[in-house]
Amino acid sequence: MALKATIYKADLNIANMDVHQYGDYQLTMALHPSETIERLMVRILAYARYADEALEFTKDLFETDEPALWQKDLTGQLQTWIEVGLPDEDKVKKASARCDKVVVVTYGSAVDEWYKRSSKIKTLKNVEVWQLTEATTTSIQALCERTMQLQLNVMDGEWTLIGDNAQAVVEWIQLK
Repeated sequence: MALKATIYKADLNIANMDVHQYGDYQLTMALHPSETIERLMVRILAYARYADEALEFTKDLFETDEPALWQKDLTGQLQTWIEVGLPDEDKVKKASARCDKVVVVTYGSAVDEWYKRSSKIKTLKNVEVWQLTEATTTSIQALCERTMQLQLNVMDGEWTLIGDNAQAVVEWIQLK
């Protein structure tokens, strides 16, 4: 019998004073049995970085042609494609031809090697690549609960994610 996904809910309050973005977002995510808590929390940070009411989680672990998140306009046309992890560079190249903006949010110990081998990604003009530090991904896992109340504060480039019982400093490194 196949294992089922576990549903997580997060009320995310964002106060980004750097770009004057403030909002409350109710997120519902499915944690696939093969997915880690670390990846789930990275998906939340990816959402927070590009937060918009039209941004939505996809079935990326079930559907290999989908990213972790995407944003479509009112006509259904893809605008933003957000990958989480270390995606295949052909998938990123294909997405860059279909969307205005493609973002890759990487994490983990294999990022440097993956980025060195990703020569196609480095040539694409509408692609951003961000890396979350290991300290960040370790600390955000402590915030994870089935139902989360999260507060993200951004000021002077410093990101702090606050949960009910802990908080984490979020460190982003822009690779491209």
